[in-house]
This record gives sequence, C-alpha cells and structure tokens, in this order.
Amino acid sequence: MSPTSLHFLNFPCIFLFVFFQMFIPFAHPLSFRFDRDFGNLNISYEGDAKHSSGKIVIPASDSLYRVGWANYPKPLHLWDSCLTGSYGADFTTHFSFTIDNVNVSGPSGGLAFFLVSVGYDLPPNSAGGELGLFNSTSDSDMTKNRIVMVEFNTSMQLVGICENSPHSSDNKSWDVKSHAGKTANVWITYKASTKNLSVFWTYENNPVFMGNSSLSSILDLKDVLPQYIKIGFSASTGSTHERYTIHSWDFHSNLTQSCNKMRRTILATSVAAGFLIMMLLMSIISWIVLKRRRIGNDQSNGNDADSESSISTNLERGALPRKFSYLELLAATNGFAKDGRLGQGGSGLVYKGTLSDLGRPVAVKRIFTESEHSQSLFINEVKIISRLIHRNLVQFIGWCHEQGEFLLVYEHMTNGSLDHHLFGKGEALPWNARYKIASGLASALHYLHEEAEHTKLGDFGVAKLVDPRLTPRRTSVVGTYGYLAPEYANEGRASKESDMFSFGVVALEIACGRRTFQDGEFHVSLVTWVWELYLAGDILKAADEKLGMDFDEDEIKRLLVVGLWCAQPNDRERPKAGQVIKVLRFEAPLPELPHDMHDPGFHQFLPQSQDQSYSFQLTSSLDDLGR
Repeated sequence: MSPTSLHFLNFPCIFLFVFFQMFIPFAHPLSFRFDRDFGNLNISYEGDAKHSSGKIVIPASDSLYRVGWANYPKPLHLWDSCLTGSYGADFTTHFSFTIDNVNVSGPSGGLAFFLVSVGYDLPPNSAGGELGLFNSTSDSDMTKNRIVMVEFNTSMQLVGICENSPHSSDNKSWDVKSHAGKTANVWITYKASTKNLSVFWTYENNPVFMGNSSLSSILDLKDVLPQYIKIGFSASTGSTHERYTIHSWDFHSNLTQSCNKMRRTILATSVAAGFLIMMLLMSIISWIVLKRRRIGNDQSNGNDADSESSISTNLERGALPRKFSYLELLAATNGFAKDGRLGQGGSGLVYKGTLSDLGRPVAVKRIFTESEHSQSLFINEVKIISRLIHRNLVQFIGWCHEQGEFLLVYEHMTNGSLDHHLFGKGEALPWNARYKIASGLASALHYLHEEAEHTKLGDFGVAKLVDPRLTPRRTSVVGTYGYLAPEYANEGRASKESDMFSFGVVALEIACGRRTFQDGEFHVSLVTWVWELYLAGDILKAADEKLGMDFDEDEIKRLLVVGLWCAQPNDRERPKAGQVIKVLRFEAPLPELPHDMHDPGFHQFLPQSQDQSYSFQLTSSLDDLGR
C-alpha cells in the first residue's frame, strides 16, 4: 500500500512525536538505617550468608573455608561524569558486629565492608585471606579489579584499607582475640573533596562518634570505582571456624554539587515540561480520527474545496494559529532538504527548520498531496489540534496552504527518542522518568476521551471522529500488529477502548524495556510474556533488567498490572483512562485480573501474512513529528 494513500495514524505513532525532557543525569543519594531486623531491608545474600534472628550471619554453616556476601540491593551513585569540577559523593556508614569462635592459632579469614562495581560477583575459591572478594586469578591481574574494602583481618590481626587487592596499604594492628564475642562499632567516612577515607572502631558501650578516626587513607574513589557501585559485607573462614554477625547498619550518602550542564538541562526541562507529551495527543488524534472526507457534504467532490483560497478562507475565519507563506517555510527548511528530514509518517514527511523571525527550531509537516484525503486531513488537523490545550501537548505554531502544498508547523523538541532510551544500548532511562511518561500519557488520553470531547472538540468527540464503516484496509492504517486492539485489527472498530489497548501495550514496553514483538518470527509477545509471569505470581521479573533494582516495586507492579488490564482482548472489560490514572496515583487499589482474561493464543505469534501497511514499527523512529 503506497504511503501516499495513508491518511491517518495508529496509536503507536504517538511516540514519533516525543522528545523527552527527562533525560537529565540525576543524582541518587542513598540513605537507609537498620537497627532492629535486617529482614525489613531486603538484603541480597550470596554464598554462605543468611538472615538469622534479625541479624546477618556469615558464614551460616560450621564448615571450614566458607565465604559469604550480604549487600544492599540498590546501587550507590558514587560520582557522575557530568559533574565537571565535582568531587563526587561523600558518605558515612556505621555498623556493629561481633566475632565468635576466634582462634588465632591457625590461618583464618576476616570480615570486610566493600565497595565494588555493580557487575562484580562473589568469586570462586575466595576463602581464607581472600576475604570472599579475591582469588588467585584476580590477585595475578589487579588492574582488572575495581574494589575498595575496609578489612578486619583475623588471621593477620589488623584493620586495613585495601584498593584492588587483599593486601592493605594502610593498616593498624587489631587485638581480635581479646575482643572475641564483644560488639565492635565501626564508622567509615569518605570526604570526596579531600579524598580521605577514614575508619574508626571501638568496643565501648553506647559510643558516640565525634568524627575522629583510628585509620585513614588518601584515596580518590573516582579513579578506582565506576559511577554506580554496590556496597555490603563479605566474610570468609579458613582452617579454623569463625562466625561474623552484623547487628546494625546505617548508610548515608550525597552528591556534593551539581554541574552547569545539569543546571542548563533542568532549566530547559522546566520550560518545556508543559509540552512534554503534547505530541502524544496530536498523534492519538491522527490515529483515531478518520478525517472527514469533506468539510461539508456539498464539498464532497467539488473543485471549490480544493482551491487554496477556499481552504485559507475556511481556516482564517477560525482565528487559528499563524498562517505562514510557502516561501517562509521553504527557506526555513532549506528547500525541504533531505538531510533535514526528521521522519516519515503515514500522512507525510517531517522536516526540521528554523524560522528567522522566531529564532527557534520548528518541525514542518509536509502532508502528501497525492492522497485523495490530504485536504480533509489538513483542515481537520489544523482545526482540531490547534484547539487542544493541555500541559502534555507540544505547541502547534501554524500552517500554510500555497502552491498546492499542505504544511503544518510545530515546536521542535530536541532531546532523545523513546526507543533509543528504552531499547538502545546506552544508559537506562530512570524509573521515575518512565513512570511520569506513562502517567502523562494516561492523563492525555483522559483529556482526549472525557474533557476535550465536551470542551474542545464540540460534536466531534473522540470515538465519533472515527467512521466505523471504514476498515483498516480501506483507510490505509499504518502500524504494528502488536499495538492494535483485536477489534480494530480485525474489524476496523476504533474507539476509546482500542486506545486503551494500545496504551496498555506501550505501558508494558515502558516497564519491561522490551519491544512488544522481538525481531524475527515466532516470538512470544510482550503481553503474553508478562501475563504468564502474572499468573505465576512473579510479575516483578518483567521489570527492565537495565534498571537493576533501581525502581519502586509498588510503582512498577502497578504499571505492569495496568498494562495487562488495558491490553485484554475483551474491549468491554478494559478500564477508562480515568481509572488508570487513579491506580497509577495510588488513589485506587490494583485490580484483580481474572485468570481467564487473556486468550493465550491471541498474542502468541506475529501474523504471517499481514499487509505491508503493518510493517512499520513503533520503535523505528521517534523523529516523525506530524505523522
């Protein structure tokens, strides 16, 4: 099907509008406090470590040559490459521990507080003096290690600060045997501005830390460790048995200062935040609106409606945004140069341009004039979108109809694309930004479905704008099969409910960081995959692996369940946008989804013989600002 015959859009293409303003390098201070029960802290255990009677115990068994880790599940943001001139994060941690069954007559192991790269795991053969952090392989090539630890070595009877090695460069003797079974309180502090890592320990009852130190070392953690690290405790035993128990632990960090780049980005974001999802709504309308074939029945085939003067007069009477001349837009886009093309949609091409009088970049949509519906598409889009006012819509600037051209001008948003940040190989889109995007999209749908129908679009409404007699084939629908509601894909019935289906699929993509259909054939669809995890009671496994553990479990569970709720095949059971908003805002409980809600065969495989019009992927481009 020729793209020149395409004159409306499906829901996925709303994301061709979006240039997100949220991709700022956020600082993530980490702070927590435990003094009662580690079971409430969701500690991650590896090796021979466990939670017992509210404490962390390493090793958990009485066997010799044992190792174990207990680390905090979320990463620490230690420093940021964006922070030019910044020293990174200061931090202070305090913990208390006891050692039982100390026997210094033979080689044993010890306890360490460690800072390691996020991808570093407990190495094999790391018992004894390796303290569960090193082995013979890592010892032989220390250049590959990215580890800093404070060791309490029972074999050597010393406290030391180690960098990428089990051998400390700065240490002090430690009379471990005389303090066996006694509670030690330890404070470890790091001051990024002075690069000073200090350790203070005491066996006094109810001690008060006054900032003094028993041991210190000058160490620039930015040179040793990556931006994101994990923190925790490691312990090991050797030929004699010892048991290490962590009784309490608190940790507090901060990034000391912001950078100019971050300030500029935040400023730009605050200015543009009101327009963040504006493009979403315009494309939703383009999808759900089968443009009227004529503005009036008397114009159905007449030449008068095709004339430039008739269209211009029609639009100018509506006191709509600015009318541009063709020469203005020709100059702004450098003659609609190919190297300035932002993308191609079902109804036209989009070019980047610069308006000399406004002094800012714009996106100029050039509607395909060969389409029999290009005139009605142009008039309806100008009249309808120009009257939509919502904080989540990008600004519609103006229009032009001269020399047989249909041109629409929008504000151009310059940040990265959603598909790049969700599915690319770069840094993962932060969870708080993802949740705001999903919530903003739900808000935009609610506006379109419930508010704009009465206050902005008059008698048109939303679902009313779609002629149910027109099927996807007859109306030149472009889209990816995975995003289309079954009643729309099969029967051409576009409605508010079909909008919600597509929203559900996109919500799942935002949470999972996975395309609705993977490349290739016979892949389980995203909806089916998440539904199977939901039935197994393990829906959090669907969370994007790029996020690690850096997300709010309650929020991601809500977004995943809402996605399934919306993407169910039965259109009568799908929620309204207002219901979705209440769930995402924690103003309503999560719905209980019936186990027979999803037909397991519906989403299972990609269709084998779809029209070529279904070949366009949501994730192929987000630069098409007006399709």
